[in-house]
Amino acid sequence: MRKRWVRFAAPMMVLALLAACSGGGGSAEEEESGDGAVTLTTFVSVPPRIEDISTNEVTKYIEQKLNIRFKFDAAPSANAEDKKKLMMASGDYPAVFLSGNFTQAEQIEYGQQGILKPLNDLIEQYGVEIKRAFAEDSELKAAITAPDGNIYALPHVNECFHCWYSQKLWINKGWLDKLGLKLPTTTEEYYEVLKAFKTGDPNGNGQQDEIPLTGAFNTWHAIPANFLMNSFIYNNDENFFIMENGKVKLAANQPEWRDGLAYINRLYSEGLIDKEAFTQNGDQLQQLGNRDGDNLIGSVTAGHIGMAFSIAEGETRHKDYVTVPPLTGPKGVAYAGFYKSYGNGNFAITNKASEAEAIAAIKLADYLYSEEHAIMNEYGFEGKYYEKAKPGELDVHGNPAKYTVKPEYASIGTTLNDIWDQMGITRRTRAIRESWTAPDDPFSPTGYEYRLFMETANHYEGREPEETFPLSIFMDAADAKEANQLRTQINDYIRSNLAQFVTGSRQLTDAEWDSYVKGLDGLKLDRYLEIYQNAYDQLNK
Repeated sequence: MRKRWVRFAAPMMVLALLAACSGGGGSAEEEESGDGAVTLTTFVSVPPRIEDISTNEVTKYIEQKLNIRFKFDAAPSANAEDKKKLMMASGDYPAVFLSGNFTQAEQIEYGQQGILKPLNDLIEQYGVEIKRAFAEDSELKAAITAPDGNIYALPHVNECFHCWYSQKLWINKGWLDKLGLKLPTTTEEYYEVLKAFKTGDPNGNGQQDEIPLTGAFNTWHAIPANFLMNSFIYNNDENFFIMENGKVKLAANQPEWRDGLAYINRLYSEGLIDKEAFTQNGDQLQQLGNRDGDNLIGSVTAGHIGMAFSIAEGETRHKDYVTVPPLTGPKGVAYAGFYKSYGNGNFAITNKASEAEAIAAIKLADYLYSEEHAIMNEYGFEGKYYEKAKPGELDVHGNPAKYTVKPEYASIGTTLNDIWDQMGITRRTRAIRESWTAPDDPFSPTGYEYRLFMETANHYEGREPEETFPLSIFMDAADAKEANQLRTQINDYIRSNLAQFVTGSRQLTDAEWDSYVKGLDGLKLDRYLEIYQNAYDQLNK
């Protein structure tokens, strides 16, 4: 998610860039405080709601528990990536990164340069929680180990079940009921539903102002074409890869892709897809969903319904919407986009750290992977935003719950200083995330996570292809550089032509389709697939 749902419920504030880069850590003697605590110069991306990370209650607790002192080199989340790149280019980087966001290519590059320290030996000596994570998740260690055998960074592990299946379609159940329609299960049934939404006046205002299907551009899985394409061929809109018997292929030049384009163009040309869905952003989608007067939206593609409608206390419009399972296409295809990934590396130790600082840093990382910190990072100390579950309270699986969220959490403010707000790294496993008391009302603000869990479990879980290409993968540094260049060009080309074919600015004639396919070949598609095939084969040796 990526971020939890309350992030989407409130607008993000853009903060000014904080203090300039402060340089690396000195020797242990120079950086040791009077009480013997080791000072860690630490780069961190600070969420916009945190008032002061240095005085934050969670910060103070960690410092006391681990006998360390943070010397934060902080940046607001909106500017953190730019600041990191400037630091690395100038050589003026700190001893520790908590929010490094290092790609696999960067981990190899900085690791080979000696900037990032290998963590293997430190983990072996001090990594109780980290080694527990490796033992409980057989894929984790392999996924974060570079080709040279070293681990240079640790990811933020967030086993967000509903995020794994965030390519969702939400439909107005009230409109279906009013028009006497059932939840669509095929592309043709959905076509008929959209036509009924357009012409049947389901909002009852006597006008033909309904928008049968909308979405948003450059927003979390909100472009309608991506969900709809999965009724013809697998499309996660990340790498456009499909797997056939261990071989990497591109989905976007297959005949099935053309069939999908034809179907989506049919919807668009008949006015069943909002013409703004390919150009409006997430804020504009929210404005449409929360407009005064009659609701206009029949269905919407979005990672969660709170992206289109307010889910705050007292708001009811969002309650009309349920998810639609992957629609079965004319050839029986019905895939769910799947996004499970460990992502980039956030925690890292640099060559600016002394031996004592490196040991203190890995002990810090180990604690951050604990269940205690996973809860505290997001919910603070017990009693304010959460409490231990009472006897008889059950989790989403019907088992005795461990924790219960309090109503105060739903009204948490835009400025706070008692949580870390998912800053840095944590290990939030499914076991932790799903150990909370299932709410009585899944449509309440505190029940939203449960609602997303149930929609995902009922309609999307297990609907992905048996074999999918990893969303992130290590490869040789030179290959990574070449692949990144090719990927940008190829993905931009695919997305641009998808929009053109759907909107009709480019026709799906044989000549135009052949020209499009040749255009991909001209972007060195064969070499691009070869690089990723080699990386995939290396991963699966």
